[in-house]
Amino acid sequence: MTEPLIELKGISKSFGDNKVLDEVDLTVYRGEALGIIGPSGTGKSTILRVIAGLIAPDAGEIYVQGRRREGLIEDGADPLGISMVFQQAALFDSLTVEENVGFVLYQFSRLPRTRIRELVEEKLQMVGLAGIGDRYPAELSGGMRKRVSFARAIMSNPEHPEEGPEVVLYDEPTAGLDPIASTVIEDLIRQLQSTQGACGTYVIVTHQESTIRRTADRIVFLYQGKVQWQGTVSEIDTTDNPLIRQFMSGSVVGPIQVVG
Repeated sequence: MTEPLIELKGISKSFGDNKVLDEVDLTVYRGEALGIIGPSGTGKSTILRVIAGLIAPDAGEIYVQGRRREGLIEDGADPLGISMVFQQAALFDSLTVEENVGFVLYQFSRLPRTRIRELVEEKLQMVGLAGIGDRYPAELSGGMRKRVSFARAIMSNPEHPEEGPEVVLYDEPTAGLDPIASTVIEDLIRQLQSTQGACGTYVIVTHQESTIRRTADRIVFLYQGKVQWQGTVSEIDTTDNPLIRQFMSGSVVGPIQVVG
């Protein structure tokens, strides 16, 4: 493997009496596409939020490029940038696409508005949405809103290039999309991985089989708060692990407990 960028060691997290993560170990390597899969409610989105520094674990350690993180992301900058694409795109409805994509630059940089508009247009071109900066989220389809959120996630400040995102976290990026729109998003995720000025490393949480197979190289399977299996995408079809076989087949018979 290449250089470890992010390491979770013994991460546990509970919400009330519900233990969502139970001593999870996970490593994200530079340049990889890591998929996190598993039944609903098994802590997949929680892991993304722990990696992003949005919530703190109850126990365990987080290392970013070899340096231990203390507290949340707001308590101290990580040695590399981490961006997150939320499941519902999480755009500001009252702002235009341009203002959404350039939000961080408008709020925290001293760049002139004309330069920010240029940078926004560059990112919109990367996601195939050139020329829509003056529209509002309500005027966009679900797939277009997802792509706008991608453009926002890969935005960086040329005044401080060292703070630009190197890792993107995708939380169910194809949820709620039809098969064609899902394919567009899956292709875009792969395209951005190899595009200069975007991010070459990402972690993706998904339930959809097409997204698993088309966007991930390595898979981590979570169930009951623990990593139950790890392997490559090709090994999904050859493993004898009963959890993987049940999950990928969609069977109600097997070790995964079916709620209801």
